[in-house]
Amino acid sequence: MIGQGTWYIDDANRPRAVAALRRGLDLGMTHIDTAEMYGDAELVVGEAIARRRDEVFLVSKVLPSNASRNGTIAACERSLARLGTDRLDCYLLHWPGSHPLEETFAGFERLREQGKILSWGVSNFDVADLEAAWKVGGKGRIACNQVLYHLGERAIEHAVLPWCVEHGVAVVAYSPFGHGDFPGPRTPGGLVMEDIAASHGATARQVALRFLVRHPSVFAIPKASSVEHAAENAGTGALRLTDAELARIDAAFPLGPRPSRLPML
Repeated sequence: MIGQGTWYIDDANRPRAVAALRRGLDLGMTHIDTAEMYGDAELVVGEAIARRRDEVFLVSKVLPSNASRNGTIAACERSLARLGTDRLDCYLLHWPGSHPLEETFAGFERLREQGKILSWGVSNFDVADLEAAWKVGGKGRIACNQVLYHLGERAIEHAVLPWCVEHGVAVVAYSPFGHGDFPGPRTPGGLVMEDIAASHGATARQVALRFLVRHPSVFAIPKASSVEHAAENAGTGALRLTDAELARIDAAFPLGPRPSRLPML
């Protein structure tokens, strides 16, 4: 599954960002992710989904510094106001912070009882963090874990992804094209991607997205800066890779050793 991510958006690029999000919705990418941290992104999302709210699975995130019980509730209400909606489909703790999870999750549960959020989850949580969250939140409460995942950063495959699969927690891949370092067409890995893409009449970025969501528990939220990019991302849905092609990509972008801590942006 492919959704839509957002990031900091300046006023000059706001019309293009709104148009890209709307085009993504037209093409079936109805999961839209944002956060209070991302400047005016929530305002942009609110503009893009105006009069289309019921089509969207809307996600935002609370900053760890705001994630006390009352702070979580207040942060969510601010996000709802910026988004122009009365509810979030899912609300996430942006990364582990200093406030006890008991407080954050109590805030989540209060918001859920009020109908202001329909579910909640976490972001940038490693296995130890997930174990602690599971113990505090209880079975079946954590809807998803949003994590950094792209061809050059596959650390979640060591332990985070298996843990999430075992516990029924969805994995949401942010920055699936990397952070300005997508493999160029003349690099060894880029040549592999271009060759596979050509055989499908696709693009290298579509091949990358399809590789990342090869696990049923994973879906990706690429950002799109234009309607053309949104359409390209959406086109991934029709792409199917063979086992041999998946193996070629796996070899071109090896998993690497397990890090001591889950990487994040």
